[in-house]
Amino acid sequence: MKAIIPVAGVGSRLRPHTYSQPKVLLNVAGKPIIGHIMDKLIESGIDEAVIIVGYLGSKIEEYLTSNYSIKLTFVTQAEQLGLAHAVHMCRPHVVDEEPLFIILGDTIFDVDLMPVLDSAVSSLGVKEVEDPRRFGVAVTEGDRIVKLVEKPEQPVSNLALVGLYFLHRAGTLFSSIEHIIANDIRTKGEFQLTDALQHMIDLGEPFSTFPVQGWYDCGKPETLLATNEVLLQKNHQQKSLPGCIVNPPVFIADNAIITNSIIGPNATIAEHVVVKDSIIMNSIIGRKSQVSDIMLDRSIVGNNAVVSAMGHELNIGDYSEIRMG
Repeated sequence: MKAIIPVAGVGSRLRPHTYSQPKVLLNVAGKPIIGHIMDKLIESGIDEAVIIVGYLGSKIEEYLTSNYSIKLTFVTQAEQLGLAHAVHMCRPHVVDEEPLFIILGDTIFDVDLMPVLDSAVSSLGVKEVEDPRRFGVAVTEGDRIVKLVEKPEQPVSNLALVGLYFLHRAGTLFSSIEHIIANDIRTKGEFQLTDALQHMIDLGEPFSTFPVQGWYDCGKPETLLATNEVLLQKNHQQKSLPGCIVNPPVFIADNAIITNSIIGPNATIAEHVVVKDSIIMNSIIGRKSQVSDIMLDRSIVGNNAVVSAMGHELNIGDYSEIRMG
């Protein structure tokens, strides 16, 4: 089965990190966000993916082609006109009569997709939330969706759409996207996938929901760190380092060099990182960074950064250098 993964966004809420790399390549619990997504899709039987790239798309293409052997097609979205517009750009690479799975590129999920992908009915992943105003939501009657609302000002349902969409027949979706584009149907200035799906429902296409309890947001520094913590607790290493204290859960790359330090809990130390005389907890340290004489908590350090002699919460992008003493 084929999946579409839109990853063209700039990721402005994760600056300064996204000035130099796309959001989906940020490390969480030992691998890039897109790596977690790809691993789960392949495990579920997806054997082909169409990746919608834009900002720094060549870096995403390089990572995916270097690490995955399934068939990959890259489509560039030069102009950000909404999710429905992005998905429609993939139409030449999709067979109308075949099923299709769409997943947003910043959505790390933990759900058994096998029953979903084998279903004869289209379905949308949902999660109950306390404040649905930040999300598209599904209104249901029995086991069927009757209405979709994009970020309602007045809550009409607490079933948030979490960015997982299964279409039993791809062509029906593309026809509805073409309808909203031809009629200039926009929500908040963009062609929304929610509006295309609602058009399908209005035409009688049955949609069900499937629950997604394991849904991890990576859109902001604080949620990236929270997701790092959850994933480490689910899949942490048993790690010991001479002359160091390791408090699980942690991820420490095999080629990281760590001396006279305390690592963890909830710390990710990426490849080729050097840590000396430091305490690092609840933090993510990017590739090839150097950390010394410091205590870090609830911090994100980008790739190739140098940090030493301080004790604060930090949010430091790639190639930065901070020294205090």
